Formats: sequence, C-alpha cells, structure tokens
Amino acid sequence: MIFDHLVVGAQSLAEAQAHVEAALGIAMQPGGEHAVFQTHNALMGLEDGLYLEVIAPNPAVDPPTRPRWYALDRFAGPARLSNWACAVDDMDAALPQMPDGAGAPVAVRRGDLSWRMAVSQTGTTPFDNLWPALIEWPPGVHPAGKLMPTGIRLRRFTLVHPQGQTLREKLFGQIADDRVAVEVGPVAMHAAFATPHGDRSL
Repeated sequence: MIFDHLVVGAQSLAEAQAHVEAALGIAMQPGGEHAVFQTHNALMGLEDGLYLEVIAPNPAVDPPTRPRWYALDRFAGPARLSNWACAVDDMDAALPQMPDGAGAPVAVRRGDLSWRMAVSQTGTTPFDNLWPALIEWPPGVHPAGKLMPTGIRLRRFTLVHPQGQTLREKLFGQIADDRVAVEVGPVAMHAAFATPHGDRSL
C-alpha cells in the first residue's frame, strides 16, 4: 500500500477547514458530498502526490443508514488530524493481509469521482483508528492531480499507540515510507510539514 492522504475530522466542515487553514496558512479548495456516508469535505493539495482532506457529517441531508467512515459518528472535541488513508491496486487482494477490523469494500462517489474504500461496520480502523483506511482508485484517477499546488510538503507523520511495537511491525510489513514513524505512548497522531510560511504541524 502507498500513502494516499491525511484526514482531519471535525463535527462541522467549517471548523475543520478553519483549523487547517490557520495551522498551515493556505486556503483549502471545495470538495463535495459523499452520499453513502452523508459527509462532505474540502481538500488541499500537498507535494509528492499527497493531499489533505477535512471531513465532517453533512447536516443538510438525512443521517446515513450505516455508521459513517472515519468514526465521525463518535467524533468529539475540536477539529484534529484523525485518520489517514493508503492506496492499494487491488482491494480484494489487500484486505486479507490487513489486521482484523480493516473493513470491507464500499463503493463511494463524490460528484463524477468514484472509488472503493474499506470501511468496517463500526466506521473505525484497527489500533484505535491509527491503521490507515484502504482506498482503491480507478486506474489513472487521483484527486491530487486536480488540486492547486500549495508548496506544502509532508515531512513527518507520527503514530503513537500503547501497542506501538505491534503496530510498527504490522504496518511496516505493508508500507515502506520513511516519512511514517510509530512510537509507543497514549494514542495520538501528528504531522509535520514544510510550508511556504516555514515549518507547521497538525
């Protein structure tokens, strides 16, 4: 699997967007609505083919018939970096290699963009949501290519968990990315960036 994008969750999209723009000093671009999970988002392009997504429940539509992805139904507190996603070429082949609770494929659409996402019945991922959500894009399709360049580069992405050693072993058996670090401690997620305004973090 390959690092795809970072996710900032919140109880409202405006709060999430304001949080990221204040932290990184760059305006986000409009995203759209996700009908399956009744969420909406905004996006920011990063260097190296990555992007940053802010996402929240969409109050303009009825609640979904299943738990929302990224554990948004149980989200509490201020907007914060809450999840990340990794891309795979073949979701069906990749999922049996993942820890229990990584989810099952769900077809998702936003506007004219469609893809598959692995989502569990609880909307969570293993290791208290520190395990990446798996995403499968159609060949030749990726939203980062349509986003305005920002000059922001992810320098370090750190996952902290009481079972950090186990998480490290399982994760690095699936992904090789020197930007990703795993530490032992209370559950947390941190991202450090180089931006046109200097070093920033979420």
